[in-house]
Amino acid sequence: MSQLALLGGKPVIDGPLPRYRSVGEGEKRAVIRVIEDDCLSGFYGNWCDEFFGGPRVREFEEKWARRFGVRHAVSVNSATSGLMAAMGAVGVQPGDEVIVPPYTMSATAVAPLLYGGIPVFADIEAETFCLDVGQVRALIGPRTKAILAVNLFGHPARLAELRRLADERGIYLVEDNAQGPLASEDGRFAGTVGHIGVFSLNYHKHIHTGEGGVCVTDDDDLCLRLQMIRNHAENIVDPLGRTDLANLVGFNWRLTELSAAVGLVQLERAEEQVGRRERLALRLSAGMEGLEGLRAPAVRPGCRHVFYAWSLRLDEEVLGVSRAQFSRALAAEGFPHGVGYVAPLYLLPVFQRRIAFGAHPFNLTARTYPKGLCPVTERLHERELLGYEICAYRVDDELADRLIACIRKVHRGRAELAAARAEGDR
Repeated sequence: MSQLALLGGKPVIDGPLPRYRSVGEGEKRAVIRVIEDDCLSGFYGNWCDEFFGGPRVREFEEKWARRFGVRHAVSVNSATSGLMAAMGAVGVQPGDEVIVPPYTMSATAVAPLLYGGIPVFADIEAETFCLDVGQVRALIGPRTKAILAVNLFGHPARLAELRRLADERGIYLVEDNAQGPLASEDGRFAGTVGHIGVFSLNYHKHIHTGEGGVCVTDDDDLCLRLQMIRNHAENIVDPLGRTDLANLVGFNWRLTELSAAVGLVQLERAEEQVGRRERLALRLSAGMEGLEGLRAPAVRPGCRHVFYAWSLRLDEEVLGVSRAQFSRALAAEGFPHGVGYVAPLYLLPVFQRRIAFGAHPFNLTARTYPKGLCPVTERLHERELLGYEICAYRVDDELADRLIACIRKVHRGRAELAAARAEGDR
């Protein structure tokens, strides 16, 4: 077991890890009841009581709002839809700027484009991978409409600071909390500090309905705007006497009764689901103690990190091997992982070529997105970050300790790795 598997030894873990199954009998029974009731969706796209959805959708929204301590919850068919609805609700107009991080799922940065908004990328903190408040502050200008913060991997951004900054400058804070249900900062749930918070119910998230999402807000008008945009807003501006028509062109971003039924059961199990992943991540982090050149995920004081992903940082100079070498050896030992996360989003063709809806909305700005725009993000992605997908696998304590053993074994054998690489180069 001492020789690295990459160099001919026996791997610590032989074979793939078991996948985690987060849906059980409770969800199955809930779905069957919906089918028996013969109401798979309760929405109508015109002004009537059903404009707000069927009984299970409304129950799910009510219970979600209660669980997270907010005034309103508005379900949608995905967090992507939720982010786009949030941009519409806060009034993003063509040419408005929205400050976003470059290290997140693409939907975060693309959401402003739907309404003609211009994404402005702010760099992130190396420790938490969330927006650097100083960078955000420096980028706020006369055209800034909102900050779109991401609680990446389940760790809260500096939400209280960002909300104060937004309020001082008269702009909105929207939280992309797709990966952070039950995460918190100083006792407040992530997703509830901004003017709007967006949660994901995608199948590999902590709480899921297959596909789906939830927007939360304490603002009555923002809630109504979210509900209208979700469901053909143009049909109900007259019945509601709305004169502010901007962005009140609606979509069909509605959650089904089937999804809401699954969501109700999953919501009851939220602490169980989140707590399991949190305990596993903290066990992995404890197992890294004393390993020079490796940094376990940071948890800022006063925060709860719920670990959608467990993100290890490598210092290649201290380790004496490259991240690529370390990764290959770790994979050979049976530890599933990825290097980096996503390439910085401003390097996507949509930003490099400045083409979204034809030339729009980039024809409204001279802003460009060169490589080197966010150096911390690029360094993390290209050289430092190695991630394990906590939500994907069924791991008990014994298997967690074997995962730790994989890392410790490769760390111990890194001199052999370096020597083998040097020999191969001759």
